[in-house]
Order: sequence, then structure tokens, then C-alpha cells
Amino acid sequence: MTTRQPRTNPRPRAVPGRPGPTWRRWPVATLALASAAVLASTAATATSATAAPARAGHAGAPINLSQVTLEIGDQAGTGAESLLKAAGLLDKLPFKAKWADFPSGPPMLQAEASGSVDIGGVGDAPPVFAASGGAKIAVVEALKADPDAAALIVAKGSHITSVSQLKGKTIAVAQGSSADYHLLKVLTEAGLTVHQVTLDYLQPAEGLAALTSGKVDAWDVWSPFIEEVVVQDGARVLVNGAPLGPTYSFVVASRSALSNPAKTAAIRAYLTDLNKAYAWEKTHLTAWAATWAAATGLPGSVMHLATKDDISVPVPISSAVLGSEQGVANAFFSAGLIPSKVDFQDFAYTGFNSLFTPAS
Repeated sequence: MTTRQPRTNPRPRAVPGRPGPTWRRWPVATLALASAAVLASTAATATSATAAPARAGHAGAPINLSQVTLEIGDQAGTGAESLLKAAGLLDKLPFKAKWADFPSGPPMLQAEASGSVDIGGVGDAPPVFAASGGAKIAVVEALKADPDAAALIVAKGSHITSVSQLKGKTIAVAQGSSADYHLLKVLTEAGLTVHQVTLDYLQPAEGLAALTSGKVDAWDVWSPFIEEVVVQDGARVLVNGAPLGPTYSFVVASRSALSNPAKTAAIRAYLTDLNKAYAWEKTHLTAWAATWAAATGLPGSVMHLATKDDISVPVPISSAVLGSEQGVANAFFSAGLIPSKVDFQDFAYTGFNSLFTPAS
């Protein structure tokens, strides 16, 4: 059974008559301090837990999943609920699912840290920011990310043709998101630091409005927002995710859920069906595009491109995955964008690796 909480994720396009976004434009130093304050607040309610949680069903009577409720975070750019629906698996989940939408990964993980969400999918940066704040979360599964699903974009008619030309310019990005890391890396590759640009921390709907209205010079974001602004507004991709090399997104669970045997059993069942849905996606792009379009409110032409650009492959939490994520954490700390070093192994749970064959 599936239920849905009120939608908190704004449609990618502004709705006529809806109040416009509040523009937040601060120097990087101020943003770093603000980030530290937010993370410290998160840490006040959730400190780091490194001990492995108890496994479901390790003792006592068998767990009746039909009586278990899993609070699942989702976002338009992840589309786990829509993907399960498209694959015909949403109504077959063996547990009760309550879905809640978020505009990006960081607020979802804040909800996990507070105990209101059990599990959800995010990019590579949100777990690092949450871990730096001491949030009680753990990555439980990784997905190989497609390099075309990340991009730094300039508006139609922009004279900017290289990343190096963004020195002194203003760039929109969602703070602590996968786009935040993509931007950090492409700036570094171009010989720039985040201190040589002005970062305008905006959620995707606001970032789109800022770019198309000329309030910012560039915007770093993920699919399907990339395809939306390129197709509908004539924007241009300056650089995609290819320069970063292999990257991952993650399914992240709260430590409180992982310490609950019944919820852990439900998470295992959820990952099993979600992985089936990802396998289905690779051979049913047209059907997936139609369902994803209905969920996001974007045209089928946009979502057809997004489905081809954003194919994810589930993989276990391996040493290679943890090494990659440790590199993300190190990069943010070196740039002064998180307040403390992170040993990412303390924020990983490998209890579901058995869902994968050795060849995975």
C-alpha cells in the first residue's frame, strides 16, 4: 500500500500567480559559515553513529512486512516512486509506503536525521554534508551516475564559452547537492576556486528562473532540469559530468530505521524492488519517459531526453564506492565548504550488499 504526503517539491516551472523566489546572493565565506551553522543544528539532533545496526529478523518471530510502514523520501530528479510505478512494482511493495517529496537531497537527509524519513535517494554530495554535521545516516546502496545527468549551463545568447570565463560571475546551484560537487570540480579543472565566483544557493525551480531571467550567469544542475532548460529555453551545456570521471548517487537510510529490525527488513524489500525497476528502465525508456513526464509536469520530449541521459546502475557499497565518496568529502573540506573532515566509512552500511551477485 502506498500513501503520499503533501507535495513539498515545486514543479520545475514557475506557476503563474505564484510568488517568485527569494533571491539569496552571498559571498562564499558567508555561505560557508551559514552551512556550518545549519550542519551544527542538524548535529544537535543527530550525532554520528558508527556501530552497525541490528539486522532484521536476526531473532524472534518472522517479520510481517504488511504491517510495516516505510517513510520514503523522493525528488523529481530521482523519481523512485515514478520508476516503481512505471515498472508495475509500486502497488506490489510488500510493506506500507508513505512518500514525501523534496526539492533536492539535502533537505531530505535533514528529514532523515530528524526521524521523519527512513530512506531516500540523493546525489553524491548530500551524504557528505549530512555526515559533516554528524547526522545519523548511512548509505546503503550506490548507483553509477551517468555523466550526462550533470551539467553547468549558460543561458541562450550567453557569450560565455568556457568555464574559465566564469571568474567573477554568479552561478546558481543547490547547496550541498550533487550539482554543488560537480561545480566545485569543474571550477577546479578550469583553474578556479569557489572564492573566485559568487555562488547563489538556489533550489532547482529557483535556479531555472534565475538563469532564464538573467539574474545569474550560469547554473549547475541535474536531469531533468538540464533537458528542460535546454529544450524549452535554448540554454547551452558548458560542461557535463564527464570531466569528473565515475561518480555515484546513493540510497541513504536513517540509522534509526536501520536499528529497527522490521524497518530494515522493509528496506531490503524496497531495494530489491527498486533494483528490479532500474533493470526494467534500461529496456523501457519510452514507457519510463511517459510516467516520469506525468510526475514532473514536463513534456514528453524533454523527459525522453532525460531518460537517456540519466540511466542509473545499482551497485553495492564497495571499497571503490567508498573511496570515491571519500574523495567528494575531501574536496569539500579542502574548499572550506564543510566545517569538519569526514571519514565516510562511518556513514556506510553494507548489510544489503548480499542483494548483488559477485559480478556486480
